[in-house]
Amino acid sequence: MSLEAERHRFVVCSGGGPGIMEAANRGAKEAGGKSVGLNIALPFEQAPNRYITKDLVFNFHYFFMRKFWFAYLAKALVIFPGGFGTIDEMFEILTLAQTRKLSKKLLVILYGSEYWNDVFRLEPLAEWGAINDDDLKLLCRVDSVDDAFGQLQRHLMKHHMVPQTAQEAKAPGIAKTRG
Repeated sequence: MSLEAERHRFVVCSGGGPGIMEAANRGAKEAGGKSVGLNIALPFEQAPNRYITKDLVFNFHYFFMRKFWFAYLAKALVIFPGGFGTIDEMFEILTLAQTRKLSKKLLVILYGSEYWNDVFRLEPLAEWGAINDDDLKLLCRVDSVDDAFGQLQRHLMKHHMVPQTAQEAKAPGIAKTRG
């Protein structure tokens, strides 16, 4: 699966750790792309995974700085089942998107509806007026790799791809995206 473009316009960025984060970095590496690892220094965490592109491993001491870089770099997020840290990062990004503090259109995909449906239901927030009904559209729930990729592909093509300029055609590897 790929986006319909000759150039690698997007980079995979993960938390840099094991498990699904390692799988994301590994997939990017095996596809010939680059990947970033935003690792956090915690007493019980493992070292950054081996699939992150050399010189693109960043170690953070504070969560707020790590979240800033996730928000700054991201065009889309795919959130897999996780704990408090995962939920904290997701809600930080959702809050920035909801309040239009991000300069770009961001897609947030929740992978695994059964898990996320058990963890939380956000409709009461809209029913009680704590958020707008439209805010519920900031999240997209999926249950398969194909569905997740389709959502990502549509979002990136619609909101972040720009046609290649004549100058870019002369300089392979330069990627230009909208905001």
